[in-house]
Amino acid sequence: MTSTSQSPTAAPMRQFRDAMAAVASPVAVVTAMDGDRPHGTTVSAFASLSLTPPMVLVSLDNHSQLLAIIRRTGCFGINILGIHQAGLATAFARPGADKFDDVIWSPSANLPRLPGTTAWITAEVDEYITAGDHTVLLAHVRAAEPGKEGLKPLTYHHRSFGTHTPLNT
Repeated sequence: MTSTSQSPTAAPMRQFRDAMAAVASPVAVVTAMDGDRPHGTTVSAFASLSLTPPMVLVSLDNHSQLLAIIRRTGCFGINILGIHQAGLATAFARPGADKFDDVIWSPSANLPRLPGTTAWITAEVDEYITAGDHTVLLAHVRAAEPGKEGLKPLTYHHRSFGTHTPLNT
């Protein structure tokens, strides 16, 4: 038997992270209000779940302050970012309660909405599912608005931001 300095799960975890880095993911800022104070965080784990009824899913860290706020309020907004908003994605990915400092936003359905996004969705949580170190929120869409036509989406792939380029067929 050989000795290693890594825990038994370190290699599979690293390999899993590397494998998931090969998947291009959309990037959004999920937002909620805590009284009159806006909160938000960058996510790449969100998706359309159902068309009938319209539903989305979002995954948030179990220790996230945003998750605690959403558990109290029951609703959140999804600001789906465009390629021109990589700076916002980075700013909202860092820890701290001051992410909205110097960020332009407006209330929409009593939720913080960022301008210039490729789409805006408001949702009300139907179910919380704890899964590992995250909680998956299954939520009913209350409103959805596409952004300005022609905006390219922000994606995250191989640990860097980019966008989708259609294939010429």
